[in-house]
Amino acid sequence: MTSSTGRGGQVRLGPRDLAVDHTLAMLAEGTRFILDVTPVDADTHRAEFVAGTLDEPAFTYRELEADPDVVEAQLEHAPVDRVEDPTLADLLRSKQREMRLQLEMLRARGTDDFRQLSVELYGAVGPTLRSRAEDLVGRLDVSDDPVDLIGAEGFLLLAEAEIEHYRDQDPDIGIHAEVRPDVSGVLVEGGTLLISEDAAIASERGEALLHHEVGTHLVTQVNGTGQPVRTLGSGLAGYDETQEGLAVLAEVGCGGLTPFRLRQLAVRVLTVHRMLAGASFREAYTALVEVGIPAGAAYLTTMRVYRSGGLTKDAIYLRGLLDLLEHLRHGGRLDLLFLGKFALRDLPLVQDLHDRGVLCPARLTPRWLLDPQAVDRLERAAATDDLTTLTEGSTAA
Repeated sequence: MTSSTGRGGQVRLGPRDLAVDHTLAMLAEGTRFILDVTPVDADTHRAEFVAGTLDEPAFTYRELEADPDVVEAQLEHAPVDRVEDPTLADLLRSKQREMRLQLEMLRARGTDDFRQLSVELYGAVGPTLRSRAEDLVGRLDVSDDPVDLIGAEGFLLLAEAEIEHYRDQDPDIGIHAEVRPDVSGVLVEGGTLLISEDAAIASERGEALLHHEVGTHLVTQVNGTGQPVRTLGSGLAGYDETQEGLAVLAEVGCGGLTPFRLRQLAVRVLTVHRMLAGASFREAYTALVEVGIPAGAAYLTTMRVYRSGGLTKDAIYLRGLLDLLEHLRHGGRLDLLFLGKFALRDLPLVQDLHDRGVLCPARLTPRWLLDPQAVDRLERAAATDDLTTLTEGSTAA
């Protein structure tokens, strides 16, 4: 039996199907992929590299907590081919393939194989995406005036206040923020917002970054882990691109997408392209500085792309944004995309689970999406082909 009807009319998938799903979710949650491919000492090399006394940083990476061979053996014992529900089977097969690829990448950290596997996981940079990125870099008017900065502890306070807003919706949510010495920048890992102790965030970016990290990544994590299909919490295959696109849409919606930030997304695309074309770390960094990117930001962008041997993930932010704007342009909705972490291409499959009553209502609604002005901004964004206009609601250059 593939499903049954439980209390309140909700359709329950078969226990064997859910056991496979829960196993994959558990294994995914036990693998800290982005943390494991990101150097622990990126900030310590910055000053020396920017000063020109270091040509290529020799980064150090954390020891893997989960042995890839053990995780792969556990994956092999998850009988995905026996899942009876056809929709869930499609989703879990793709997730199992993706996890195998991630494990290969963890084994290949620091090698050329890592770069090639990254292209398989995240894709490369096609000519259309590259052209859009070059157009943005050439046309965006970015101010070089000094800005006020928020340090790690200051941003932690803002993040904790933002999380409290979501506890008003559901007091039982298990998410939190913390400052760490072994991360770079700001990122979400599971239900935790991690903030580098060296973080320095432009004050006009503060609200947008909260909606990006808390209002998108943590909201979908809470909503996904509350689903019977637990892989919606850990993330289905290919979810990153849509997640990052949604997170940038949140920046647009709250009026916080600045020209500096949009240019940052564009130069990430171009840096991935240069890396795949064979440019050295120093050459890619210099290309950014030559188009006006501040030295510290240029170093961080280059590090993100060259980490572990070459990670193409940073091309997905702009690509994900473009795909979601196209989705909105054709009348697509956003509400189901917040039920968990999954790719836009899998929306029909998630829609099927939703329509059959398998999924639960979302526990949290993004705070920024409740603002009528945000809805208006998204409508205008979907209607334009000129990406530079997405920054018009911003209060900063």
